[in-house]
Amino acid sequence: MSYRVTATDGAARAGVLATAHGDVPTPAFMPVGTKATVKGVDPDELRTLGAAIVLGNSYHLHFRPGAELIAELGGLHRFMAWDGPILTDSGGFQVFSLRHTILGVDDEGVTFRSVYDGEPARFTPESVAQIQAWLGSDVAMCLDAVPPADAPRPALEEAVRLTTHWAARQRIAERAPGQLLFGIAQGGTDGELRTRSIEEITVLDFDGYALGGLAIGEDRDLMFETVGWAGPLLPADRARYFMGIGDPEGVLEVIERGIDMFDCVLPTRLGRTGSALTWEGRLNLKNARYLRDPAPLQEGCGCPACRRFSRAYIRHLVNQQELLGHRLLSLHNLRFLLDLTAGARAAIERGEFAAYKRDALGRLDDAPREETAWAT
Repeated sequence: MSYRVTATDGAARAGVLATAHGDVPTPAFMPVGTKATVKGVDPDELRTLGAAIVLGNSYHLHFRPGAELIAELGGLHRFMAWDGPILTDSGGFQVFSLRHTILGVDDEGVTFRSVYDGEPARFTPESVAQIQAWLGSDVAMCLDAVPPADAPRPALEEAVRLTTHWAARQRIAERAPGQLLFGIAQGGTDGELRTRSIEEITVLDFDGYALGGLAIGEDRDLMFETVGWAGPLLPADRARYFMGIGDPEGVLEVIERGIDMFDCVLPTRLGRTGSALTWEGRLNLKNARYLRDPAPLQEGCGCPACRRFSRAYIRHLVNQQELLGHRLLSLHNLRFLLDLTAGARAAIERGEFAAYKRDALGRLDDAPREETAWAT
């Protein structure tokens, strides 16, 4: 088995995902390297920050520079100089979230226009398996159909049907040596359809499973409620992946409900817009209140930004559109979420996750209300 649970505390789990490029302690936050780079961050810096695994985007890498080219150059690990584990998505979310580009969906796959040149392209379970095999990722994701959050039940039902049909085909497609394959369950927040999808996907016996089609605009409380009952339906001896969450509250909520892995562009996106994740809430460094602030972004933080620079200096960089400012904020935000996740793992191992979560959320709740509107 590729995954083993090492400790539990309620539904929360600590474990280890074994991959061809090393073990991943879980719970694990995966920084997003959409185009073979976590924006503005060197791979060595990612390691120093505490990242154990990163995510690559098959859709974008397929079009630029091309998965075959990356294979010719030794695969994605060598191409981006990251020797740790990599998870690649199938491109399904990108295609279905760019609905205006879709030309047709059928049992064989989905046809769409590339966002790069508008030319028609097509994804099938077999083609996305080939793309991910060329990339050589450690974990490949199945192609899935992702309906919008407000989709009517017939659309949700069709997405579940297609996702199962495509998963069964990708399950037998050729993979890269040692490459794990994760199945994805759809169904939105509909109890019957989500349960049906989980039953259909898990019977196919994948190496791990993801809850897809959530965190895409549905009611947040309903989303957490869905994770709470859907997570335990996934096999206990396989990794559980929530696709697309990365705010501090959300991370703690899904960990509490038994999720092992999660990803989000939030930390680097906030960094590029001049904001920092802190225990005081989200700081907008463009704000004049930080003009003369000599404090680090977060007292006690060991990231490069906090070890050497003041809020005043980083504010100056951001307002002058200096790239260093955005880099420092991205490094800090990644460290914040990676530390939060590592702390959750340690708390699970001690049997103290509930207290850890309560303390963390209490600190965030005590922050100024206008600073805690987390971007997602």
